[in-house]
Amino acid sequence: MAAAVAMRGSSSDGGGYDKVSGMDSGKYVRYTPEQVEALERVYADCPKPTSSRRQQLLRECPILANIEPKQIKVWFQNRRCRDKQRKESSRLQAVNRKLTAMNKLLMEENERLQKQVSQLVHENAHMRQQLQNTPLANDTSCESNVTTPQNPLRDASNPSGLLSIAEETLTEFLSKATGTAIDWVQMPGMKPGPDSVGIVAISHGCRGVAARACGLVNLEPTKVVEILKDRPSWFRDCRNLEVFTMIPAGNGGTVELVYTQLYAPTTLVPARDFWTLRYTTTMEDGSLVVCERSLSGSGGGPSAASAQQYVRAEMLPSGYLVRPCEGGGSIVHIVDHLDLEAWSVPEVLRPLYESSRVVAQKMTTAALRHIRQIAQETSGEVVYALGRQPAVLRTFSQRLSRGFNDAISGFNDDGWSIMGGDGVEDVVIACNSTKKIRSNSNAGIAFGAPGGIICAKASMLLQSVPPAVLVRFLREHRSEWADYNIDAYLASTLKTSACSLPGLRPMRFSGSQIIIPLAHTVENEEILEVVRLEGQPLTHDEALLSRDIHLLQLCTGIDEKSVGSSFQLVFAPIDDFPDETPLISSGFRVIPLDMKTVKRCQIPNYIIHYPFDCSLGPYDGASSGRTLDLASSLEVGSATAQASGDASADDCNLRSVLTIAFQFPYELHLQDSVAAMARQYVRSIVSAVQRVSMAISPSQTGLNAGQRIISGFPEAATLARWVCQSYHYHLGVELLSQSDGDAEQLLKMLWHYQDAILCCSFKEKPVFTFANKAGLDMLETSLVALQDLTLDRIFDEPGKEALFSNIPKLMEQGHVYLPSGVCMSGMGRHVSFDQAVAWKVLAEDSNVHCLAFCFVNWSFV
Repeated sequence: MAAAVAMRGSSSDGGGYDKVSGMDSGKYVRYTPEQVEALERVYADCPKPTSSRRQQLLRECPILANIEPKQIKVWFQNRRCRDKQRKESSRLQAVNRKLTAMNKLLMEENERLQKQVSQLVHENAHMRQQLQNTPLANDTSCESNVTTPQNPLRDASNPSGLLSIAEETLTEFLSKATGTAIDWVQMPGMKPGPDSVGIVAISHGCRGVAARACGLVNLEPTKVVEILKDRPSWFRDCRNLEVFTMIPAGNGGTVELVYTQLYAPTTLVPARDFWTLRYTTTMEDGSLVVCERSLSGSGGGPSAASAQQYVRAEMLPSGYLVRPCEGGGSIVHIVDHLDLEAWSVPEVLRPLYESSRVVAQKMTTAALRHIRQIAQETSGEVVYALGRQPAVLRTFSQRLSRGFNDAISGFNDDGWSIMGGDGVEDVVIACNSTKKIRSNSNAGIAFGAPGGIICAKASMLLQSVPPAVLVRFLREHRSEWADYNIDAYLASTLKTSACSLPGLRPMRFSGSQIIIPLAHTVENEEILEVVRLEGQPLTHDEALLSRDIHLLQLCTGIDEKSVGSSFQLVFAPIDDFPDETPLISSGFRVIPLDMKTVKRCQIPNYIIHYPFDCSLGPYDGASSGRTLDLASSLEVGSATAQASGDASADDCNLRSVLTIAFQFPYELHLQDSVAAMARQYVRSIVSAVQRVSMAISPSQTGLNAGQRIISGFPEAATLARWVCQSYHYHLGVELLSQSDGDAEQLLKMLWHYQDAILCCSFKEKPVFTFANKAGLDMLETSLVALQDLTLDRIFDEPGKEALFSNIPKLMEQGHVYLPSGVCMSGMGRHVSFDQAVAWKVLAEDSNVHCLAFCFVNWSFV
């Protein structure tokens, strides 16, 4: 039996039998254990060997000498098939375990809801009876009885008092996590299922704000508890968590006194802190519990001097219940119940502190998503670019967020202090002389000389602006708000040599912004990427100084399906992947104020009709007067948005707060100059954001686009008159039917002209400066992004040849006809046209102002 034995009527079992294809349908080959072992060793190194590799195997392994090459090939085929079947079986078993656990979770949730319904029916009947038996004059309140009971706290000055408080906290927490102590309602937009983050609910009619989530994670309970207790690692708003006292309790548990600090979400509100008792214990069924509550409304923690920038908030019984799941993994219940002292913030911002949905999104689901992320990274389901480890990339994201939060909050104990202004309190300037940006010992104390960091920050109220659309626009069209000189200055501070302030002349981007993705979370709530910016010099002499700039960038909430409490674009210049030195983070944060109205805005392909001549310089002094200071205009709405009927009421009533913070390293002797530069730069950015916000507002798009182009922008009307006059001068016919109207009327007619009209600058590298509505639709762009397109980029090769061959004729006679062809839109789609005509647009002094093109009968291919 050492070679092969023919068998009939048998089937393959395990790895010892293999049916030989092309032979008798009942013939199988049996391998000895030694032969199977030899083949398995080869399979482990090479599951799919080539013909030459199989021949080599037969030569080098005498024990396989009597096996035919074709039989060896069949063995490897069958072995791969069995391996694939085992993997699929394991996957299906894992899915089945997950569905079984989810079914159990849903049954428990259904049972809890039935109890809640019964309780509410009983309370309703009791209240109805009271109303019938009690005179109306004695009826004082109809408050629900399911609010959290306010039991008096025990003496926290001794261990026995702390243990008593811990046991009470455990009981109250469990009644919220699995009972009916709070009237939970399902959070809109969060449907439970095997692929969802879990079951998410928010409170209804209780004290403070509360959220609850439960879900499945593929991690052991002890690991889950370890991660959740390390709140700064997953809660981006958590600045610090410090354990002051630890007392052992029964069942191997502990009682801890914890002081927690939270960042302020904007520059307009104070930060929060908590002084809490945290109890960790093991239940009789093996479940792990971490529950927490405030010891008092004030006092505790560090000295009053170090906590003066905080408002003491209260944590009502909250925590985590982690139960082991059959077959591995854990079932996690999370409850967050807080009283954030909303009275301490301006009235317009109180929804941030009175909305249970905000707590659910920022804390509760964030914790669950973080555990799921680590579980997938641990199992190898997540593979990131450039061979980076997930934990390393996650650290980069945390450092970017932390640097941005530090800049917004500007805590005194971090070294921040407010600098004097220039009389206009629209931008706050803070200075930190203790913050260092290099760890290289040869780099000096800061960068070249003693200095520090200056932060310029501002907040503004946005009306009827979809936050996700705004952040995506800022990310994809950086050239519309950023100055390359500033980025080059920030990038130069990473070097060891001293650097000088940027010049007053702006330097635009070349339009080449290359985004390299690095990592993203499970549901794309956060995206980490590297951005390469290529500068375009304005003169030949500047070409020798221009170079690429690299930014490490974090985007939050820009995914189409994301429903978040904040939307961010945060970035920092890098020379290489940064070491442990803090990143100098800058960027934008948009926080919706009316959570119930936030929904995805339908603006396809960013076809945003934007007012003409929106180019921005970095020091636009005229724009500073239009800067919104939220502190003085919190209650100001948008009359335009209220008057417009183009969008739904929900979209038109969207309100959000935009916070802008930019950090600038400085040397000591340049402190005042850098502060002035920072103030003016942020003012120009605020002005740009205001204009972009007007363009992307749902209440502003649509039928009124042409009218908005006219109002307030006389340059566009002048250009329209020059375009029409030059067309008649060169071609002898009128472009528009009523060319004798005034300039504004001509602009309106040109805007709605049926064919695509494009204008490009008359210089070495023609850049588009204006297009009518049909032109923007053809190029699938906006007037904002139009300036990123050059003439040569929209034509294919035959089109370029036809255009360049006709340039001398165009220069000589002033116009030229181009044959039918194909060009490219800004989104990369092919556009065909029947004919195109190009002509020189002459200004009042008869000099060539620009080139104009008219594409006739265009359509997408």
